[in-house]
Amino acid sequence: MKTVIAVYNEIRKVVSFFSKLLRFDKYKKSTGRKLAMPMEETISLALFWKGNNIATKKSIHRIFNLKCSYKTLVVNLNRWYHLAMLVLILVMKRNEKNQHLVKHIDSTDIPVCLFKNANAHKTMKGLASFGRSSKGTYFGLKMHLIADFRRKMLRVKFTSANVDDRDLVIPMSKDLLGILVGDAGYIKKKLQREFHEEEKRIFLAKPRKNMKILMTKFQQILYDSRALIELNFRNLKMFHGLITSLPRSVDGYLANYIYSLLAYQIA
Repeated sequence: MKTVIAVYNEIRKVVSFFSKLLRFDKYKKSTGRKLAMPMEETISLALFWKGNNIATKKSIHRIFNLKCSYKTLVVNLNRWYHLAMLVLILVMKRNEKNQHLVKHIDSTDIPVCLFKNANAHKTMKGLASFGRSSKGTYFGLKMHLIADFRRKMLRVKFTSANVDDRDLVIPMSKDLLGILVGDAGYIKKKLQREFHEEEKRIFLAKPRKNMKILMTKFQQILYDSRALIELNFRNLKMFHGLITSLPRSVDGYLANYIYSLLAYQIA
């Protein structure tokens, strides 16, 4: 239990720092009842939950023996996730200032339920759709990510599962300079021309196996380095609880994704 508290206290210090920096106090109501759970405590518990890959919110309620009810915990986690999103945006802006020359872009599947339950799923029905990944057909969202060579997240966006990855490259990479590397799913001559700025930035999409294209040794090294962004997806899904089907509201799903991303970035 001492180890658990020590980890939580470190998270609390980080959250307190960002709370003062972003002035979380201005989101508090000056009148009415006092909050059952302070904003900083709520966000800290959420990051502890995701940072330690704890399965459910009920486990958090039990571990910390919270005085408030379980329902109050859930309501507050969903209520304040937009503050965690502000912190995430700030962290990614800091990453941009120290970005590596080489960057990677890719997307990953975010199922919102089991495939057999897709037609009966209602919570994310207006946002989710059927899509295909290397693992087969799924019902859910797609997370698009740009990360640099050090695996620091620079841009992230969630879309419906049936969105073409290539349509997101230009809007997501605005103001980013250097070399952007994508897989064969991003092959499109018009896209490479639009992205290119002389002596500023260039987009490289890995050729398909059946394409007879010559490449330099340096290009091969860049294409092989794409495994780095796959590590981001793997860590988020396996160790930070990015994938879930438990929430019963759209805010619940969005809160889960934001807390997972932030917990991963400040780890």
